Amino acid sequence: MIESVKVIGAGRVGSAVSARLAERGVELRDDAALVLLCVPDTAIAEVAAGFEPGPWVAHVSGATPLAALEPHARRFSLHPLQTFTRRRGPEQLDGAWAALTAESADARAAGLELARLLGLRAFELADAARPLYHAGAAIASNYLVTLYRSAALLFESAGAPPEALVPLMTRTIENGFELTGPIARGDWATVDAHVAAIRAGAPGLEPLYRTLAEATAP
Repeated sequence: MIESVKVIGAGRVGSAVSARLAERGVELRDDAALVLLCVPDTAIAEVAAGFEPGPWVAHVSGATPLAALEPHARRFSLHPLQTFTRRRGPEQLDGAWAALTAESADARAAGLELARLLGLRAFELADAARPLYHAGAAIASNYLVTLYRSAALLFESAGAPPEALVPLMTRTIENGFELTGPIARGDWATVDAHVAAIRAGAPGLEPLYRTLAEATAP
């Protein structure tokens, strides 16, 4: 049972985590049973090395291995598979999944308990698989921003409102990512017309469009 936590880091993730733990009645104090590192990936090893072993120690990074938590043996990682913003609070954790990496049954139990407290759906992930897993997460989240920005640029060039793309993108997710449009229909003449228009109006996006079309084709 985790009754006290010391959260190090008050960024987008750390602030949401701290608020959720406070909601659930968990004490936030320095001499806690769990030290949770919500710091940038590059700072994890330095911060972990800065205090004596004893309590459980965990980080919330997606790609960083557990070795970064040396010299602590009582350790695990719980990565909330979610994007966070300071404009929102602990409700950002609701319904999200989380990758749990642990080296022992006790660490696994501690990680599952933390996930429960935060309102996360945990799944186990091997330490060696973390970079591949995180690459998938980056494609799903970060590159969605890239896709919107690219589509918005084409809309602006065509005189159409970029904000009109948001309901379209949202419904695609709600429809379970069911593919529609010219590629799904095998309409390569339309795809060729897209390429010609992009080459004329936004040539910098042509390689991206071609790569995505090839990846989307059955």
